[in-house]
This record gives sequence, structure tokens and C-alpha cells, in this order.
Amino acid sequence: MQKRWVMKERGDPEKVDALADALNIEPNLAELLVQRGIYTFEEARSFFRPSLDNLHDPFLMKDMDKAVERILQAMEREEKVMIYGDYDVDGTTAVALVYTFLKEAGHTNIDYYIPDRYREGYGISYPAINYAAENGFKLVIALDCGIKAVEKIKKANELGVDFIVCDHHRPDIVLPPAVAVLDSKRPDCDYPFKELSGCGVGFKLIQALAQKRAIDFNSITKYLDLVVVSIAADIVPITGENRILAYYGLKAINSNPRAGFEAILKFSNIIRQNDKQKDLRDKQENKCIFNRELSISDLVFLVGPRINAAGRIESGRNSVKLLISETIQEAEEIGIQINDFNTTRRDLDGQTTEMALEQIKTEERLKNSRTTVVYNEQWHKGVVGIVASRLVETYYRPTIVLTRSNGLVSGSARSIKNFDIYNAIDECSDLLEHFGGHTYAAGLAMKEENLKEFIERFESIGQRELTDEMMIPEVEVDLCINLDSINSKFYRILKQFAPFGPGNMAPVFKTENVYDSGSGRIVGKNHLKLMVYHKQISSQPFPCIAFQQGHHDRHIRDSRAFNICYHIEENDFNNKKTLQLNIKDMMVLAENELQGETPGILKNE
Repeated sequence: MQKRWVMKERGDPEKVDALADALNIEPNLAELLVQRGIYTFEEARSFFRPSLDNLHDPFLMKDMDKAVERILQAMEREEKVMIYGDYDVDGTTAVALVYTFLKEAGHTNIDYYIPDRYREGYGISYPAINYAAENGFKLVIALDCGIKAVEKIKKANELGVDFIVCDHHRPDIVLPPAVAVLDSKRPDCDYPFKELSGCGVGFKLIQALAQKRAIDFNSITKYLDLVVVSIAADIVPITGENRILAYYGLKAINSNPRAGFEAILKFSNIIRQNDKQKDLRDKQENKCIFNRELSISDLVFLVGPRINAAGRIESGRNSVKLLISETIQEAEEIGIQINDFNTTRRDLDGQTTEMALEQIKTEERLKNSRTTVVYNEQWHKGVVGIVASRLVETYYRPTIVLTRSNGLVSGSARSIKNFDIYNAIDECSDLLEHFGGHTYAAGLAMKEENLKEFIERFESIGQRELTDEMMIPEVEVDLCINLDSINSKFYRILKQFAPFGPGNMAPVFKTENVYDSGSGRIVGKNHLKLMVYHKQISSQPFPCIAFQQGHHDRHIRDSRAFNICYHIEENDFNNKKTLQLNIKDMMVLAENELQGETPGILKNE
């Protein structure tokens, strides 16, 4: 697939030089900081050394005082409280967090409820409201959902059930009639940070309760492991308050993972397996031993899918049960079951993706369209979001994958850069029964008779909004550097830019006019392993891996020069750590391109 390389705008040279001097670092690293809006020593210190002291006062959030007052009232009266959350990672981590905190705070008349993906669907459901009323629950704390549940919460009020909504999705003009609505995206909310995850909003709630009850803040930092998993899985920006929460959440997981996380990580290669020196758990400190430090990426690809799998295949209640497990033995029993769900999910994901790709190839309307909407009533609802992401990777178009569930056509949407899929779906809202989500991901449902018109209208929005340039995937390049700039000191400082994620992505570097030393070869499933060096600049060959780029092998063997853009990473093999370049894209050059500016678009040959 053709890609375009876009260089980030360079910072003001005077500001870059001043920051490099103040921090005693080289200008390339200072440039990366300036690109992230960091100009002073103090700002750099806050960036490199996040502090929990810089978290915002939770009572700055609109309705927080009302929420705390109602929960304390419920605790005082020993009312029955339900903790309600969606079946995905953000929802289940949020439920585990608030449920455990309230239990430990002394309120035992409490239970949690995760809606069934297939019978109840996303968000607040009428069956859940009826269940709450019939079983004597006086208060429901809804997490990661509820911001649009106006009619449903009205019904709950009629049945004598109060609601507190803790959400982070975009609200409509009319808010639900809950006792309190915590959502920093409310137009009337002055909370300084607008991008918390659903679990992050739950953490602000327990932070406020801890303040009100004079509970030591340090006693609630153990919940930050749940928050960081939600931040990673829900792909919210890792900036501002989220950077602080993620930084300390990763510390918590790496130093003392809860039993639930340890149980599911056991099925990856991240935990050191039994050997003569070490058991699975360190007997002296009674904690598991990781082969390396877990990153946000590990949470996205190793932890998140397994937590999600329970809700996709069976019940998200299993995920909460896993996350609140107190012993490794209890967690491992659930972890084995959830790993089986994840294996089933992978099989369904693969089969559905193949069918969807075949549909795109054979349906005439999809051949030259700017958007993709595919539908098959037999597809498993639990994997349509994953399949939508796969189709975006293949065709790079805003994509909606639909199936049939509870008498409606429903599914998931995923987008591409600079196309707000939530707004596009909102333009079609008169055709929908319900929808919700973010700029780049959403869920929706409609009556089958509206499907044809929805597809036509959604495509017309794509034709109107999507330019030819937007339809070419973009590689955003931070800096152009020479290979001799890369050394252990450079990488040591670069590592401190983590945790990486939206808003603070791992830097992408570009190096021009490099050659392979002659060792280039295809490994695995079409991956290219290289040793690259500069001819013009004296440099030692640098090890590289280029995933899914084996098609360049013949040009490399012809001793052609090429440009590369890449991440710098550490490769740990046989207990020996070396720096390597993870090549994101490469551009093979013609002889007349070796001097001067290089093209901005890679044309794969």
C-alpha cells in the first residue's frame, strides 16, 4: 500500500537550543520535547518525572459533590448499591475499581452488573433497570456508559432507583436525569482535563470519596493498574492527567501485578517460566517475574484482548471476577477460561475478516467507494470491532462492520486520520436506533429497512469529506537523523519519553541514503532482517527488522540505496541487549535520487 511520509514541523531553533542547554542534552532530543509543547526546564521535569501531586482536584468535575454525597448517604443507610459497567476493558476495569474500593471502605451491601452483549447490547439496558428494581437496589453507579440513557434513567427513577453516571463519551444536548452526571466533556463542566477513560472517571470518583472520608491517597494508588489498562485499551491520549495515571499504573503492574493480570499474562511469553533458579513467582518477595518491563503496547496486545474476550464470547462478568480475584489460584482458574475465550475469539476474528474481505472484493458498490460498510447477519457480534480495524489496515477507509443482533442491524465503526466517524454517523442519526463513541471508533444499531439508505448517506459523507490525500496512510516522521546519532545515551533518554501512546507516540526517525551490508534476508512471514549503514558517513552497520516488507528484498540485494523511517528499540536476545531499528516504512531510491531532497511518498514496487 502506498504511504506518504510527513515530516513534523521543526521547533523554533532558539527554543530548541535553549532547552538543550538547560537540560544538558543534544539538540535532537530537545527538538522532540519542543514538538510536544515542552519549552522549559520545569515543563521537562514534569514530563520526565510525572507526579501524583499534579492530579487535578476531583471536585472540579461538575456534579462530583452530588455523586459523593449520594454514595455516602447510601453507605450510611446501608442501601443496596449496584456497580454497572460496559462489557469491554474500560467498563470492566472501572467496575472492578469502584466495586473493590467501596467494599474495602466498608460497604458490603453491593454487587456488580455487566450487561450481556447479545441480549442487552451496549450501555444501560432496561433488563438491568428491572433487575435493579426487583432486587432492591436503591443506587446504580454506571461506569463508561449512560451519558445518552435519558429515557432509561427516567424509567429507573420511576421505579425508585437512583443513578450516578460516570462516563467519558460525548453527551447529547439533553443529559440523563441522574442524581449526578460525571463527564468532563459536558459543555458546562470546567474540569481541566477532557480525555479521561471511563475507568479514569471512576478513579476520580474514588479519589473524591477518599478525600471526603479522610482516606490516605496512597491507599488508592494500587488501583492505578486498572486505570492504565483502560487507558491503553481505550486508546485515549496519554497526555496531561492520563500521562500521570499511566506512568504510575505501569509502575504498579511491573512491581506488583494483581492476581488477575498475572493469570492472563501467564499465557504470553512475558513471564519468566520455571527454571532451576526461579519459580514462576519469586519465592522471596512473592511476586511474579517478568522477562522485561511491560509497556503500554503490552497492555494493548497482551492484556486488553483477553479481558475483552470474556464479554465478546460469553460474559464480561467473568472479566470483573478475574480482576477482583484476591489469590493467584482463584485468578488462574478464571484466566484459563478467559484464555480459551480469547482463542475462540481469534478464530472467529480470522474467519469473519476473510469473509468481509471477500465481500469487499466482489461487491460492485465497494470497489471505488471512499467508505466501507459490510453486513452479514451470521457474523459474531463480539468480533465486528476487531474486523473493522483489520479492514482499515487493508483498505484504509472509514469502515463499519455490521451483523444482526436482537432484531437490529448493529455493529462497530473504525476510522482513519482526520475523519470524525462519530460526526459522520451523527449526520445519519435519524436512521439509527442508537449510537455512541469517539472520533475514531463508534458503535451503532438500526432497523434493517434503514440499512440501504444509511450506506448511501454514509458514503456521500465520505465523498464530501475525504480528500485523495486523506485516503493515503500517513507516516508521521519526527526527525531526520544520521545513524551515528544513535547510541546508548541517546536511547536511555529517549526511553524516558514513555509511556507512549496517542498524543505522545514513540518518535519516528528518518535516515536517508542507507545500504544493507549484504546480510539482508526474509525471515518469518515476509519480514525483512537487515544491517544498514551509511556509505557517505562512516558508520557501523545497524541491525534492523522490517515487518511485512519482504517485497523490498530484491532491491536490497541489488545494492540499491534506500531511505528508512523507524522506531529505535532494544532487542533482548539470549540475555544480551542491543539497539535495533524497527523499520515502519522504507523507500528504495533510483540513482538520480541519491542527492538532495527525497520524495515524500513511497511507491512500493
